[in-house]
Amino acid sequence: MAEHDSSQYYVPAQSPWPIVGAVALFMIAVGAGNLVAHLSRTGEPGWGRYVLIAGIVTILAMMFGWFRDQIKESRAGLHNEQLGVSYRQGMSWFIFSEVMFFAAFFGALFYARMISVPWLGGAGNNEMTNVVLWPQFEAIWPLVTTPDGTQTQAMGYMGLPLINTIILLLSSITIHFAHVGLEQNKRKQLFWMLFVTVLLGCVFLFLQVEEYIHAYQDLGLKLDSGVYGNTFYLLTGFHGMHVTLGTLFLIVMLFRIRAGHFTVDNHFAFQSSVWYWHFVDVVWLCLFVFVYVL
Repeated sequence: MAEHDSSQYYVPAQSPWPIVGAVALFMIAVGAGNLVAHLSRTGEPGWGRYVLIAGIVTILAMMFGWFRDQIKESRAGLHNEQLGVSYRQGMSWFIFSEVMFFAAFFGALFYARMISVPWLGGAGNNEMTNVVLWPQFEAIWPLVTTPDGTQTQAMGYMGLPLINTIILLLSSITIHFAHVGLEQNKRKQLFWMLFVTVLLGCVFLFLQVEEYIHAYQDLGLKLDSGVYGNTFYLLTGFHGMHVTLGTLFLIVMLFRIRAGHFTVDNHFAFQSSVWYWHFVDVVWLCLFVFVYVL
């Protein structure tokens, strides 16, 4: 293979992976929507579970194939400084878009807690609203009584949520030392600090599943448990999905490091995974404060 002219912008060959990823995301959205709808109506998962599983398998295949092609191009010396700037801009805008997602979800929490709940309780000049719409309503947060009278319990910050917060804070430290190890060409420190970070991410996800089981079985806190249950699972579940993707990202980096990839001067793929992991850690800190503590 002839050496690539680094002064020219590299244009990759046509790839099937963008359309495959779009189809996979569509399948996940349709499958998850149908699954939730069937569970809420009948208690049965319905056909949505199969579409959801197929979508997840498809997007994992897409990630594997696209990562493989990018790694081959990078290892072949096809990437140059200009393309590196594009990668950094793309990752920065991607993280910014994720920030906007969470800003919308936190905005929904703020609106429900600071505007809707006082309004239903008759705050200000809305006394008739409380009398007409929900006479027995008490303007407190979290709402543990749904409109149909069902009683639930709020998820406190002690226990599993606090443990998971400590785990993610530790993972930020370990991923930082892994990055320092790469910049100083300390491959052993790089590998083991990244391995510990992956392990902490897996433990976080396991404990979040345990938390959900506790919420469903012991607290009666479900998706249909009013606005508190909706916002709780929306925020924690969406963040859990990001931790899952971030952990998969780091696992790929771990295998690449094991294979001898990355140098002190060329390691943006690893650097982007560090950015993403710090992002999910910061989001969790905000989530822990506004969902669990306050």
